[in-house]
Amino acid sequence: MTRIKAVIFDMDGVLIEAKDWHYEALNKSLGLFGMEISRYDHLVTYDGLPTKRKLEMISTERGLPVELHEFINDMKQQYTLEIVYAQCKPRFYHEYALSRLKQEGYRLAVASNSIRKTVQIMMEQSALLGYLDFFLSNQDVAVGKPDPEIYTKAIKQLGLSPKECLIVEDNEKGIQAAKASGAWLMEVHEVEEVNYQNIMSHIMRIEGRTS
Repeated sequence: MTRIKAVIFDMDGVLIEAKDWHYEALNKSLGLFGMEISRYDHLVTYDGLPTKRKLEMISTERGLPVELHEFINDMKQQYTLEIVYAQCKPRFYHEYALSRLKQEGYRLAVASNSIRKTVQIMMEQSALLGYLDFFLSNQDVAVGKPDPEIYTKAIKQLGLSPKECLIVEDNEKGIQAAKASGAWLMEVHEVEEVNYQNIMSHIMRIEGRTS
C-alpha cells in the first residue's frame, strides 16, 4: 500500500504569494536600462524560471547586453528583499497546516527556484522555517525547474522513494519538474488552497483511504 511520508512544497505561489513581487523587482531592475517586460509576458513566458535564465532569454530575444546580467540580477535580489521585508507576513492556515503535518510525523521540505537567501528570509518572515526539515534553492542544483533535479535531490535527501513523497506545485514549469521526479503531485492555483484539509484529502486519496 502506498504511504506518503513527506510533503515537498514549492515556495512562490504555494507558500508565499510572491509572483508579483518577483515581477515588480525584476522590472524595476530592467527599467534602469529601458528593458521592462509586460505582466502578460512574465506570466506566460518567464514565470517559474530562475532570474538568471530570464535574463538569458531577454538577451536572446531583445538584445540585453550579457555584461549587465550580474548587476541586474543583484539589483533584482535587493529589490525583492525590500518587498519581502515589507509585505511577507505569516498566514495562519499555512502555519496550521505545516504544524499539524509535522506533528503527525510527515517530513517537510521546500524546493524553490529562488536563491538561497530569498528562500531563507521568506520562510523566516512567514514563520514557516521551523517546521521544515530543510529547503533547497536554485543554488543547490545545476539546472532549475522545469528540470526535476531539485525535486530528485530533495527526495534523496529525505531518504525516501518518489512514491513516498507528495509535491505541492502551482506553475507549469514546477509541475513538469514534479511529474518528472516520479513523486505524487498536488497542483494548486492559489496559496489559499495550500491548507491542512486539502493536503490531507490529497494524501488520503493517494493512499486509497477515501474515494
